[in-house]
Amino acid sequence: MTYAGYIDGAFVSGEGQGFVVENPSDESVVAEVTGVSTAQVSRAIQAARTAFDDGRWSGLTMKQRGETMRRYAEALRKRADALRQLAIEEAGCPTSSNVMGAQVHAPLRMTDEIVDMFLKLPEHENNPLPLHELVNPYFAVQSLKLYRPLGVVSAISAYNVPFYTAFWKVVPALMAGNSVILRPNPLTPLSSLIFAEAAEEAGIPAGVMNVIIEQGLEGGQMISTDKAVDMVSFTGSCTVGAKVAEQGAPTLKRLVLELGGKSAAIFLPDSVGRAAGHAFQVCTSHAGQGCVLGTRVFVPQENKAEVLEQMAAAVANVKIGHAKDPDTVLGPVISAAQRARAEHFTAAAVAAGGRVVAGGKRPEGFDKGFYFEPTVLDVPDNSNPAAQEEIFGPVVTVIGYKDLDHAVQMANDSQFGLSAWVTGQDKVAAYQTGLKLRSGAVNVNGAVMSSYASGGGIKMSGLGRERGIEGLREFQMVTTFNLGG
Repeated sequence: MTYAGYIDGAFVSGEGQGFVVENPSDESVVAEVTGVSTAQVSRAIQAARTAFDDGRWSGLTMKQRGETMRRYAEALRKRADALRQLAIEEAGCPTSSNVMGAQVHAPLRMTDEIVDMFLKLPEHENNPLPLHELVNPYFAVQSLKLYRPLGVVSAISAYNVPFYTAFWKVVPALMAGNSVILRPNPLTPLSSLIFAEAAEEAGIPAGVMNVIIEQGLEGGQMISTDKAVDMVSFTGSCTVGAKVAEQGAPTLKRLVLELGGKSAAIFLPDSVGRAAGHAFQVCTSHAGQGCVLGTRVFVPQENKAEVLEQMAAAVANVKIGHAKDPDTVLGPVISAAQRARAEHFTAAAVAAGGRVVAGGKRPEGFDKGFYFEPTVLDVPDNSNPAAQEEIFGPVVTVIGYKDLDHAVQMANDSQFGLSAWVTGQDKVAAYQTGLKLRSGAVNVNGAVMSSYASGGGIKMSGLGRERGIEGLREFQMVTTFNLGG
């Protein structure tokens, strides 16, 4: 791989540590990378700071930035085939997977939507002062809220949907008028340079969009601590997210942290027949590597045995294979370490009184690639390790409940709070159950992946919001502006 970064308007070769990007389907080498050095990261930070402060981008009107971002959208769309190939090769996403929509198609349509949303948002609003404060014996005043660019944004993305998780940092940050430093996950760094290619083609000024690729942590720590950085937007694990918050604390950076989840999926008594399909969907959605997936499945205790039997049948003959094979339904997890994590929590579930109903091991016949069978675990209660910890693999945990209040209590008994799911034919009961769940998103008999609906977590699932108006406003500062006369 020739370049490891895009700094101050130029593609640069790395001057740091070398590493290899592996194809998780067969462990072949996708790219050999020489990562950026700390000196190059420093240059990227300074380039972003200078570009913001001199107003070459931040000083433009929203409409002017929108014109350039329309070109940016078109430049990204031209690279759809490359993005698809990279999702297969570096992320191991099966070519026929419905998750390919999130990998490629959704973000490519969303750029124009982000531009449209920003252009419709007011850039200033009146503060609703009472009349006696607006006019007094000494002066008259108008009080405004101004929405303005925040500054330099560090964007740190995840490996499961690398382009999408970076996209929802880069594009709104740019449209808001900020400068950006993108640091992708080293397991899936290659698609990050497409943001740079599109920036150059669209005419985004030098220094406004920067990309740094590295294997180690030094660059990520620098862009989370440097006083020249105003905001860090991070998607990844809770452990690393807490470290990012710690690193940003001394300079009180704004944080948006989209972290892990152990999302509950409650099936009402009238809908237990749909639980088996849910288990199949979770396991085969990019091998369970999705933080919003409903991996904790709650069903009535009296129906649990039949649900487990149906789940085992649903995942019994799943086609496991290379992500490039159009017949593959279940591809690999990202790495040997992630496969080992699935093995560890399967064993921990059994040690704590659970049992493996289906899967639970590496599939036979694969001497290469990071594969794990679709796995259904029967656990006695919500305290089981497999019900409390995020596994991020093709594993679902099934728990019986006595009544819906019991289901809600167990669903909320978690360190996470990113997403939750309720399925029920009794729409009133399903709605009322959903209202009791403590989660950043609750999906009752359906869900959306939209530019217009925000997501985010509570508790260990994170801070702030992405997408929607709330997500766009994260990238702006609010100034109270008082005009007297």
